[in-house]
Amino acid sequence: MLLLLLLQQLLLLLRLLLLMLLLLMLLLLLLLLLLQLLILLQQLLILLLLLLLPLLLILLLLVLQLLQLLQQLLLLLLLLSLLLLLMLLLLLLLLLLQLLLLQQLIILLLLLLMLLLLMLLLLLLLLQLLLLLLQLLILLLLLLLPLLLILLLLLLLLLLLLQLLLLLQQQLLPQLLVVLVLLLHCYCFYYYS
Repeated sequence: MLLLLLLQQLLLLLRLLLLMLLLLMLLLLLLLLLLQLLILLQQLLILLLLLLLPLLLILLLLVLQLLQLLQQLLLLLLLLSLLLLLMLLLLLLLLLLQLLLLQQLIILLLLLLMLLLLMLLLLLLLLQLLLLLLQLLILLLLLLLPLLLILLLLLLLLLLLLQLLLLLQQQLLPQLLVVLVLLLHCYCFYYYS
């Protein structure tokens, strides 16, 4: 009887030891799974940073280009204001000449000079506007580039997610199956003991 009791106790101890070993194996497998997931997430974050850096640089260049265009627009407005001021001064001069009753020829000459100056200034302003329009078109084209980069980034993210799913299917699923089998074995062992 004593031998039977000792054997039963030994069997119970062996079962407990086996159960503890199985639990340790489960914990180790879970730790390995967590480490693999962390490594995959780290790789994804590094790739995202590498993809976002060129996009940020392009956006910074576009902002600088916009600031330059705004500066040119301000210069153009300043030229227009100077042109209007010159026109007013010429008109005042004409009025003064008419008040002084000078000859009509001088007045006509001044008018012609004023018209020539105005035409030259208008031509300069038109050229400046054309240059600004060209720069705006170039800027619009540059603005389209980040959109294309964003689309490429989304496609790369989609590919990365697909690759992650494939890795999960190829590497992590067998380990999960092993964990489930061990859990089932532990449950059966504990239940039948």
